[in-house]
Amino acid sequence: MKHHKETWLTLAFEPSIALRSLKVMLVVGSVLILINYGDILASGSLPELPVLKIILTYLVPFSVATFSSVTARLDD
Repeated sequence: MKHHKETWLTLAFEPSIALRSLKVMLVVGSVLILINYGDILASGSLPELPVLKIILTYLVPFSVATFSSVTARLDD
C-alpha cells in the first residue's frame, strides 16, 4: 500500500498533471467566483469578500482535476 501512495503522490506532482490541474483551477474557480461573488465584486465592496471561501473555491477544482488525472493514469 505504501508503494501505491508514493506512486499516487509522484504522479500528482508530475508537471503535466500539475499544469493541467492549475489550468482547470483557474478557469473553473474563476467561473465559480463570478457566479457566487459577482454581485459583491461589481459593487466594489471588496472587504466583504470571504477570503477562505474563495481559496477553497479554487482548491476544489484543482483537487478534483488532480485526483481524476492521477486515477486515470493509474488505471491504465
